[in-house]
Amino acid sequence: MNTRCLWFVLICCAAVSVWAQIPTGPQQEPAAVYLLKPTRVFDGESASLHQGWVVLVRGERIQAAGTAADVKAPAEAKVIEMPGTTLLPGLIEGHSHVLLHPYSETSWNDQNALEALSLRVARATNHLRSTLMAGFTTIRDLGTEGAGYADVGLKQAVEQSIIPGPRMLVVTRAIVATGSYGPKGFAPEWRVPQGAEEADGENLIRVVRDQIGKGADWIKVYADYVWGPGGIAAPTFSLEELKLIVDTAKSSGRAVAAHASTPEGMRRATLAGVETIEHGNGGTPEVFRLMKEHGVALCPTLSAGGNSEAKRASFRAALDAGVTVASGSDVGVFAHGDNARELEAMVNFGMAPVDALRSATSIDARVLHMENQLGRIGPGLLADLIAVEGDPTQNITALRRVRFVMKGGTVFKQF
Repeated sequence: MNTRCLWFVLICCAAVSVWAQIPTGPQQEPAAVYLLKPTRVFDGESASLHQGWVVLVRGERIQAAGTAADVKAPAEAKVIEMPGTTLLPGLIEGHSHVLLHPYSETSWNDQNALEALSLRVARATNHLRSTLMAGFTTIRDLGTEGAGYADVGLKQAVEQSIIPGPRMLVVTRAIVATGSYGPKGFAPEWRVPQGAEEADGENLIRVVRDQIGKGADWIKVYADYVWGPGGIAAPTFSLEELKLIVDTAKSSGRAVAAHASTPEGMRRATLAGVETIEHGNGGTPEVFRLMKEHGVALCPTLSAGGNSEAKRASFRAALDAGVTVASGSDVGVFAHGDNARELEAMVNFGMAPVDALRSATSIDARVLHMENQLGRIGPGLLADLIAVEGDPTQNITALRRVRFVMKGGTVFKQF
C-alpha cells in the first residue's frame, strides 16, 4: 500500500472513531427523583389523613404513595423531610382573573379603559408567580376583562417555562350581550372597547368558534348582568341563544361557564347545558335542585360576593340540594396569592374543612375535566404537590402557611 492510500485509510478510521462518539440525538437528563416525607398526607379524596405516608416522585409524575414500608425509594432519590406538615395535591383555583388587580387600587372601569395592555401583562406575570407560591398549581382564568387574548400568551409563557406560574385554562374575552357590559360612563356617541366580546343571535356561533381558534380552553358567557331597570341584575341572553353557545362549544370538546346571579339567568344557563355557574348569589332551592338534576356545578366565589345573609342562605341551599361545589374565588377583585380566603369563606359559610379541601382539589379537577391528571395523590398523576404547616382538616387557615410547592415534579418553593 502506498503512502497516500495509507494516510487515507488512517484519516477515515479516525473520522469513524470521532463520529461514533457524537450523540445521534438530544440527550435527556435523568428524571429527578424525590422522596417526600411529611407528617401526614391528604390524598384529595379521603375523609381522614394518612399518617406517616411518603410520596415518591419521578420526573413529572407521582410514582408511589403509601407507608415508608410500602414505598421503596431508589438510592438516587433526594429525600425531603417535612416535619409538622400536611402534604396535599396542588390547589386549584376555579375562577380567577390574572389580568385584573384589586378594585381598591384601581376601579374596573379604569383598568379596562386607562391601563396599557403591556402594563396589565406585566402585573399578570407577578400575579401568576404569587398564585403559584400560594400553593395553587392550576387555575381556570375566566376572562381577560379588556385585555384581549393576553391570557393565551401568558399560558404559553408558563408552559414554555419563561415565567413561573400555575397551569392555566383560559377563556379569552368572554361573551356578553350587546349593550350589557362595560366600561360605562362615556358619552353615547363614543364607541368604547368593551371588557368582553359582544355578540347576539346567530353571530354567537362565529364568536364562539373564533375564540376557540384563538386558544380558548373553555367558553364563558354572561347569562345575566347588572343592566336591568335601576341597575339591577337581569338576564341577558335568551335560552335559545345560550343553547347556540353551548352546542357550538361542545362540538369542539369545550365546556361553557356561565356568570349568573339571578334565578332566571341560572335557570336558562342550566337548561342550555352549561357545566358551571359562577356566583349564583340569588340562587333558590328550586334552581339548585334543577342544577343538581342537570349535573351543573356551582362556583360560588364567596370571597367576592360579600358576607351577607342572602349569600349565606343561597350557599346553604346549594349544599342542601347536593349541588357540586367547585372552589373558585374571583381573585383579581382582591389580591392574587390570597386565594386561600375562598376556602376559609366556604368553611365559615358552613362547609366542613375536608369538603372545602376536596372542592379545591379532586372536585375542581373533575369539574375541569382534569381528573386523570391532577387533584389527587396517586401513582401516575402529575406531581402537583404542596405542603402546609399544620393540619388544614382541623384548621383551614393552615393553607396560609405553604412551605413547599411542586408543579409537574419541579420544585418552586423549597421546604
